Amino acid sequence: MKKPSALVLTGYGINCDYETEFALGNAGFEPKRIHINDIISGREDLDDYHLLSFPGGFSYGDDLGAGKALANKIQNAKIADKKFNQLLQKFIDSGKLIIGICNGFQIMVKLGLLPAFGEKYFVQDVTLTFNDSGRFEDRWINLKANPGSKCIFTRGIDKIDLPIRHGEGKFIVRDAITLQQLKENSQIVLQYADENCVPTMSYPQNPNGSIEGIAGICNASGRVFGLMPHPEAHTFFFNHPNWTRIREQHQRQGLKIPEEGAGLKVFKNAFGYAVENLV
Repeated sequence: MKKPSALVLTGYGINCDYETEFALGNAGFEPKRIHINDIISGREDLDDYHLLSFPGGFSYGDDLGAGKALANKIQNAKIADKKFNQLLQKFIDSGKLIIGICNGFQIMVKLGLLPAFGEKYFVQDVTLTFNDSGRFEDRWINLKANPGSKCIFTRGIDKIDLPIRHGEGKFIVRDAITLQQLKENSQIVLQYADENCVPTMSYPQNPNGSIEGIAGICNASGRVFGLMPHPEAHTFFFNHPNWTRIREQHQRQGLKIPEEGAGLKVFKNAFGYAVENLV
């Protein structure tokens, strides 16, 4: 069986590319880290891949706001006689997958890849800005997945623990109508949750003050997904900070001790979709 391929973007301060490449490979993809300039120069062709990943990091040192500079670079780049944006539009229209994690999510919303109401891309309706705490937040959090979401990446996920590490993760919307559209279209995918897995606005469970506790959204098709937490950092069971306690609980209850981390399912879902629909 031919493996679906994944392009992991790198360059200019992206620094979670190796972990993302590893997670995609573990999920079954044939991943490849590619510098953004190799796409712009034409040395690499976006059309050759089935999934595009915008990994986490601090692109351009967060100058102009997290993700803004790299979003501008993509917005204004030309590849041969076409704009980079046109190639991204073609990539999406052909049914392929895009995931943006942390800084990648920031890039995507500032580029206008999300939420893309009415499949209208490259229009910014939401953003991610400075945490209410005024500081960099670095810890594990609880997340509740929206069962009504069409998101390919979160199929079969009800709740999940993932790490966050960001200074600009507060999700805000243009206006009340924008928030209502996100809700009506079921484009809210993940929300920060309390110990009972109920979405919350309370700190520290909500680490940044995101409206409605929003941690991740998708486009209407569910194939374009962005989130602030890091699924690539929870691909093994022992990545979880409480793994020894969880292991003990499983042993006492006679349950099988998992080998995989919960975050790997995000990438396995994408792999399953790609195998069924793209190769």
